[in-house]
Amino acid sequence: MEVEEIESFFKTLQDRICHALEAEDGLGQFKEDAWEHHSGGGGRTRLLQGGNVIEKGGVNFSSVQGEVHPRLRAQMELNATDDYHFKATGVSIVMHPHSPRVPIIHMNVRYFELSNGTCWFGGGIDLTPHYVVEEDAKRFHRELKAVCDRHHADFYPRFKNWADEYFYIPHRNETRGVGGIFFDYLKPDQPGNGQNLSKEALFDFVKEVGENFAPLYTYFMRKHREESYAQQEKQWQYLRRGRYVEFNLVWDRGTKFGLETNGRTESILMSLPPQARWEYDFIPEENSPEAQTLAQLRKGIDWV
Repeated sequence: MEVEEIESFFKTLQDRICHALEAEDGLGQFKEDAWEHHSGGGGRTRLLQGGNVIEKGGVNFSSVQGEVHPRLRAQMELNATDDYHFKATGVSIVMHPHSPRVPIIHMNVRYFELSNGTCWFGGGIDLTPHYVVEEDAKRFHRELKAVCDRHHADFYPRFKNWADEYFYIPHRNETRGVGGIFFDYLKPDQPGNGQNLSKEALFDFVKEVGENFAPLYTYFMRKHREESYAQQEKQWQYLRRGRYVEFNLVWDRGTKFGLETNGRTESILMSLPPQARWEYDFIPEENSPEAQTLAQLRKGIDWV
């Protein structure tokens, strides 16, 4: 399997997801910005703004190549004197809705290949509701578990726990949302990763994760789009968006990798919301919906 086949799938996935989101939103249309990477390759950034449901959302495809950055060499424990080059391709998505009743969602599926033949898949999908609805969190995790179980029995518990750890904001002592799954460095035929699956089998798993994005999120769009909300709830949404910004700028590895390797800044920061808010030492009223949501933003909740 060559990188071109994987790249072709990711391009098609971007197209299909954009079409599904436009159809469900009913107003917003994605605008494409094609770009080239300074070391080779490029991408297609697609942004939807001012829709019926989606206030700002991006669906990005990229396929870039170049010399491995010194910081990445150190992270991967590569020999600093060897001539390493990489190819990386993937799709990344973040949706910020108008309504605080509709959750934020993020997905990333990617493939990375080194010139020495080493390759791996990574990715994840997580849900960030402004107000946690247990029924929604359970449905989200059931769907992800079903996808994982079709490929390996260990995938869901392992990747769900990985997501709990990854999408965590240490300085706030809270998770970004209700989690999902996260995985990285899934290398073919590597028993140490707990699966010993072929490259084709891992790609099949990544494909199914990607293909489940549109039906999952359009369900939540459709379910909550007509629900009413008050100004107080809108202000809470802005505070939760502030937490999203903090995670992405301080802790997210993908953001750091993109900026450190001189990636395209506008595409990297596409994930940030159009508006956010910070309020000094804000503590919600006891037993309020906001306090109940904060109580559920923690690791280890068994949603299934």
